[in-house]
Amino acid sequence: MSAMRQRLLSIFGGSVGNLIEWYDFYVYSAFSLYFAPAFFPDADPVVQQLNTAGVFALGFLIRPVGGWLMGLYADLQGRRSALTLSVTLMCLGSLVIAVCPTYARIGVTAPIVLILARLLQGLSLGGEYGTSATYLSEVATSRHRGFYSSFQYVTLIMGQLLATLTLLVLQRLVLTGPQLEAWGWRIPFGIGAALAIFGFYMRRNMVETEAFTREAAKPSGHHPMRELLRHPKEIAVVVGLTMGGTLAFYTYTVYMQRFLVNSVGLTRDQATLISAGSLFLYMLFQPVLGFVSDKVGRRPVLMGFGILGTLCTVPLLTALTRTKDAFTAFMLVLAALVILSGYTSINAVVKAELFPARIRALGVGLPYALTVSLFGGTAEYVGTRLKLAGHEAWFFWYVTACIFCSLLVYTVMPDTQRHSRIDAVSDTAL
Repeated sequence: MSAMRQRLLSIFGGSVGNLIEWYDFYVYSAFSLYFAPAFFPDADPVVQQLNTAGVFALGFLIRPVGGWLMGLYADLQGRRSALTLSVTLMCLGSLVIAVCPTYARIGVTAPIVLILARLLQGLSLGGEYGTSATYLSEVATSRHRGFYSSFQYVTLIMGQLLATLTLLVLQRLVLTGPQLEAWGWRIPFGIGAALAIFGFYMRRNMVETEAFTREAAKPSGHHPMRELLRHPKEIAVVVGLTMGGTLAFYTYTVYMQRFLVNSVGLTRDQATLISAGSLFLYMLFQPVLGFVSDKVGRRPVLMGFGILGTLCTVPLLTALTRTKDAFTAFMLVLAALVILSGYTSINAVVKAELFPARIRALGVGLPYALTVSLFGGTAEYVGTRLKLAGHEAWFFWYVTACIFCSLLVYTVMPDTQRHSRIDAVSDTAL
């Protein structure tokens, strides 16, 4: 097998597994409007959504543990083994949700089981990001690393899009609203569990990266956590560059669907169509800006997101609350996602380029997971809570402030493309 073909197959294998994991994770958010009453019965639908948003946040709070454990495992035992384990845990979590009895049948045990399954998925996803970013960055050539690493977010968005399209098909073609609320919400979780089995097979057949293989061959008695703490500047950069991007990402993707229903006043079907259409176009921007970063550097692309995000977040979200037209809402959401692409397209490779191979998965995964837990995972909860308190506009300024903080980091950080610590395993043209 040629080096080019092997590299492409490795990128495909890592990306497909990433797609499946994110589909499983996002199905929860996509269908929460329908299964919320089954686990959190309450006369007020906003309270139901607040409860499910809280469980969503819990899935993120466990992610640093996943980033720590899976990062250690990936740096000590290999990227492929860690990726295989993460997709297995995600499969188990989806299966538990698919078969879990409702509150009406087993009482308070039902939401407890839901929380445990969600924590299992959060543990899986906490390890997925850092290991996947490391794997894709290490198998790509140095000249095209931004382009090929961008496929992590292509498949991440594709997983979210697949979850949204699953909802759309069930809404429009297969089931009625009452059927979805009664039992139809279980279908996507069952599909996710089945897809994860395919992801397990794909990852079992991936090759290990040469960067890890070469590092593993060296005699070393280093302790990964102790080694990581010797890179405080790199850790701070990961936290800073992630803060605004992850909050904006979960605001415009995960939270946006219920924002369109609860704040804009659109129907569930309209919100689903807007989410599906905007996510599809958003996905296409990722490799474009990844390619641009290979030509002009990483920092200019990040700066574009930081500047536009700081200036445009409040106007875009305010305009959304004032429109009742679905097409206008679609264009506003799309504009926000185009701006966000400056972060999502290259943030994974930027983090991977900061750390040496022996602690790369841990260095990328742990500080990233901590930041996502604090800002990304709580976006939906904070937004819903402020709306309930009558101060929704405060959330818009909160997102803006976090993006501005990240912009300050982009301004002072080195361009990682020119100072990359990823070993050039192979510079064969791809």
